[in-house]
Amino acid sequence: MKILISGGNGFFASQLQECNTEHDLIMPSHLEMDVTRYTEVEEIIALHQPDIFLHTAAMTRPMVIHENNPSKSIHTNIIGTSNVVLACIEHGTKVVYISTNYVYPGTDGDYTEDSPVHPFNKYAWSKLGGECAVRLYDNHLILRISMNRKPFPHPKALVDVTNSFMFNDEAARITLKLLHEIGTINVGGPKQTVYEFVKVFQPDIGKITYEEVKDVGIGKDTSMDTSKLKSIIRNIQW
Repeated sequence: MKILISGGNGFFASQLQECNTEHDLIMPSHLEMDVTRYTEVEEIIALHQPDIFLHTAAMTRPMVIHENNPSKSIHTNIIGTSNVVLACIEHGTKVVYISTNYVYPGTDGDYTEDSPVHPFNKYAWSKLGGECAVRLYDNHLILRISMNRKPFPHPKALVDVTNSFMFNDEAARITLKLLHEIGTINVGGPKQTVYEFVKVFQPDIGKITYEEVKDVGIGKDTSMDTSKLKSIIRNIQW
């Protein structure tokens, strides 16, 4: 398939490129296609006629930037995603949207794709805003991914916050295998604390607690039920 990837010079896009073995990837940079400008998005789609628009472009970390600059967060993550969807509707192109498990409340964990959503910080609200636009177009796939960089980008990991983290490279490999799906899929690893996840690969990682994080809201338990994912990948040729 021919896949147009927004945020082509971003970290996750580079991971997709590294693990791709079967698709024709078109990866314009931010300078070539700014998703906050509808005409640029529409022109690139018209030029390349992709089968899928894989929307990875987003304003993400550090998450405190969404607290400090919500206007930019709105323009990039909500209006930008809306532009992508509008252009894809115009050309009949499928949208695959990279979202986050942070759209869930972050209180009880083990969230399924049908669990109620209620973000706990402005970053997650901006990603949910993007989801709203995507869901208005039937030809879509939303991947709520719980992922982090490898190596872990912080000197300390949370000992009392539970997640379903996997590293970006594994998330990218799985993403490319799910492109034919429709709807919403939770993508992540086993339920564990952030510290438990990191220490396997970085035994000397420091420890930090939930109460010590002051600059941005954090969910205590954003772990996901990934039964749907497991059922799908069980039948995929790797």
